[in-house]
Amino acid sequence: MKEQLQNIRERAKQEIAATATLQDLEALRVQLLGKKGELTAILKSMGKLSKEERPVMGQLANEVRGDIETALTEKTAALEKEALQKELDAMPLFDLSEPVKLEEGSYHPITLVQRQCENIFKSMGFTVEDYSEIVSDYECFESLNIPKHHPARDMQDTYYLTNGQLLKSQTSAAQNAIYKKYRDALINDGVPIKAIFPGRCFRNEATDACHENTFFQMEGVMVDKNISISNLIYFMKTMLSEVFQKDIKVRLRPGFFPFVEPGFELDISCLICDGEGCPSCKHSGWLELCPCGMIHPEVLKAGGIDPDEYMGFAFGLGLTRLAMMKYGVKDIRDLNSGNLKALSQFTDDK
Repeated sequence: MKEQLQNIRERAKQEIAATATLQDLEALRVQLLGKKGELTAILKSMGKLSKEERPVMGQLANEVRGDIETALTEKTAALEKEALQKELDAMPLFDLSEPVKLEEGSYHPITLVQRQCENIFKSMGFTVEDYSEIVSDYECFESLNIPKHHPARDMQDTYYLTNGQLLKSQTSAAQNAIYKKYRDALINDGVPIKAIFPGRCFRNEATDACHENTFFQMEGVMVDKNISISNLIYFMKTMLSEVFQKDIKVRLRPGFFPFVEPGFELDISCLICDGEGCPSCKHSGWLELCPCGMIHPEVLKAGGIDPDEYMGFAFGLGLTRLAMMKYGVKDIRDLNSGNLKALSQFTDDK
């Protein structure tokens, strides 16, 4: 029996090593270790052995079974690995999950103009502030000398929310918070308030080539002693000359805004039609770019600043329209459309 067990072990290892498929390997396992297998048949005959031989042969039989099972396990793993490799070799030579075409993106033209303006104003000593798009009625109107039921509110078709707040219709909504943030430095240390705060605004507009219901502005304020309109004109012309890299023709005309007194409209000669007239400028040759003026005394009071001692100017620069002029975008609606064909011309500026 000892010779039979040793022979089975040696022959099994050779046959297992020579097996080429998982199916043939399973058949060999049944032949060797199955209920009617060769090793099983030998074990059934152990009853004929003496009491002294049974433990010895039993231990040897277990060793033989263990060796055969180990050889089967190792061969199974090898055949499975081989089968997997064959399957991988048959697959296409590319990764189906990899993007077919990955184009490089670019910044939106409004983002480019905003960053340029921020850098220009920072070089002139202005700080850049951020502000919420959802504001209170007080922030957007009452703190700006526009009390409830004032007809000036009709100038802005405002989106009101169910909780009583509203979508910011003008970046001027940040003015009151800015004055309160910097007034102590102004009053105690004589540091002028010089800040810009760009942001997205919302109005229920009838859209056309030069009007959108969502647009971007950049509010700017400067408060100190002895501030005049001349300071406002200087900063605006400097900014526009830097943006367009040339002298820009501008004009000031009277305009009514409750939070400034006097108030003006700063217009820029339309760069799309060179002042000849087009749909973007309503065929006037001029494009309204920047409502501005001297800050109203009541607005300064609401911010905790004495209007008898301090004065300042404020402006609301239209970033969306500035981007139109800089990049020659004829229809303001293209900027919010997500139309990659219309915006792809700006891929040179990353």
